[in-house]
Amino acid sequence: MQKQKIQKMKIVLTGSLGNISKPLAIDLIEKGHHVTVISSKTERQKDIEALGATAAIGSMNDIDFLADTFKGADVVYLMEALAPGSFFNPNLDVVEAVTKIGSNYKQAVEQSGVKRAVHLSSIGAHTDVGVGMLKFHYNVENLLKQLPEDVAIKFMRPVGFYYNMLEFIRSIKTQGVIATNYNAAYKEPWVSPLDIAAVISEEIEKPFDGREVRYIASDEKTSDEIAAILGGAIGKPDLKWVAIPDDQLLQGMIAAGMNPKTAQGLIEMNMARQSGTLFEDYYLNRPTLGKVKIADFAHRFATIYNQE
Repeated sequence: MQKQKIQKMKIVLTGSLGNISKPLAIDLIEKGHHVTVISSKTERQKDIEALGATAAIGSMNDIDFLADTFKGADVVYLMEALAPGSFFNPNLDVVEAVTKIGSNYKQAVEQSGVKRAVHLSSIGAHTDVGVGMLKFHYNVENLLKQLPEDVAIKFMRPVGFYYNMLEFIRSIKTQGVIATNYNAAYKEPWVSPLDIAAVISEEIEKPFDGREVRYIASDEKTSDEIAAILGGAIGKPDLKWVAIPDDQLLQGMIAAGMNPKTAQGLIEMNMARQSGTLFEDYYLNRPTLGKVKIADFAHRFATIYNQE
């Protein structure tokens, strides 16, 4: 049976050359699409062009720039990104800042006339209650839902990223355990950015129909299973995952310089992980798992662990 030919499209990607946008750009370019990558950094232009994409250098806070860049695109991929170190900025309200970027995207899409968008949202976006700082994903989804009905949107909701586990390195080295304020006895879903990019590429080429939601995950493991996998990779086969009191973790993050409001948002997010409420909608709409497993990520984890 002859494979259906995919129409070549003009696609605009936000997210510069990040963990998702770069592999996504490479995949779309290899499929023959014309890809424009938005970045706020001029020095990224040569790297973007080296991939075979067009670079658009500007700010996510410049609505006219976004609208001009989006104009004529068949599909735009929207993701909100803050500057490195934003969680430690005492003057930044992370939820407010991300919600503002979402508002900018909404205005730019409407101004540009684009009719198809893929939005990188997150687990937890189904509610604004009890999910901590993930509330901003709920905010942005609902802003974009205010666009005219003829604008079709696919909301991608990945679960926790593998590279967030790199935060465990500090407690492993200082305390000999993975120490955080939850311990999942259920199989918690995690995801590789590579699998996210693959799903988004797939969705860009599929028909758009109104407003759709798709969860994205690569693997599902209990906290103890994760500790065993990561411990085995770093030569600590008896590594344990230990749940510590919320206040202890909160004070530790604040002592490390994190914005107290941001730290509290992370604590609340983990509390929802402990209870499992964060994943209620995920398990009602459980996706097929991706290819990259936690055991695969463990090799990178070990490399970084041994470098620090």
